[in-house]
Amino acid sequence: MFDRERSLNDLLRAALKECGAEKLAAEDEKLSFARWRAAEKALGLSLLPSGDLMAQLRASKSEEEIACMIRAQRISEKALEAVLGIIRPGMTENEVMAELVYHMLKNGSEGNSFDPIVVTGAKTSMPHGVPGDVVIREGDFVTMDFGCLSGGYCSDMTRTVAVGYATEEMRAVYGVVLEAQLAGIAAARSGVPGKLIDKAARDVIEKAGYGAYFGHGFGHSLGLDIHEPPMAGPRGEAPMAVNDVCSAEPGIYLPGRFGVRIEDVMIIRENGAEVITKAPKSELLVLRN
Repeated sequence: MFDRERSLNDLLRAALKECGAEKLAAEDEKLSFARWRAAEKALGLSLLPSGDLMAQLRASKSEEEIACMIRAQRISEKALEAVLGIIRPGMTENEVMAELVYHMLKNGSEGNSFDPIVVTGAKTSMPHGVPGDVVIREGDFVTMDFGCLSGGYCSDMTRTVAVGYATEEMRAVYGVVLEAQLAGIAAARSGVPGKLIDKAARDVIEKAGYGAYFGHGFGHSLGLDIHEPPMAGPRGEAPMAVNDVCSAEPGIYLPGRFGVRIEDVMIIRENGAEVITKAPKSELLVLRN
């Protein structure tokens, strides 16, 4: 550990001397130019860009890392359970977001794994909508995409719920998204490229006539960062490996009307995928608080 008497640079210099290192690589996507130059000066070595080497090495998680992610997921699920009992017409997106963050912190979160998305009404048709002062109304969808940190590792989940009532079309779209998600999860196992996982889900949505309204990939890996390789999208050539972690988050977004996204996190195993998200999703939840 570095402290007042031994700086981080002191420890790094000692470690480099001990192992006889003549070359040193650094994560060029993580360090600012100023910190890069300062590190070179302090360590007396020119840094080499490592590209995505570290991300590739981190892709397959240890069971200890997976345990951290499961703890983070349980914290997020406790927050969701609490907030589902609070949401009602008249609340704003920002108010719901604040409640999610509060309940994650209350249950042990070390912080948000990303800026939460809470959108309602027509804004649910925006996959990356930003929460604001839009008020929830009877008959609206509310989409909540959020996660927290435990042991430095991320959770990530999305649930779409209806407030008061849901139309038949809303229920039908939800059903298609759920079917697509389950198809993608069923296709996931070690050795399968991310694009084939994506295709299994995308085929369901296209068959239902909503292909033009699913614009993003099926999922992304996560761990210390909320987005890590490999990806489960149309261009995901890399095969999934045992203990890779990947989100499962297809969606349908009808511009100016509404959207639905359902997201779980799965662990890639030898013969399938282990879903670590336990929040209910088997049917559209209609809140009547």
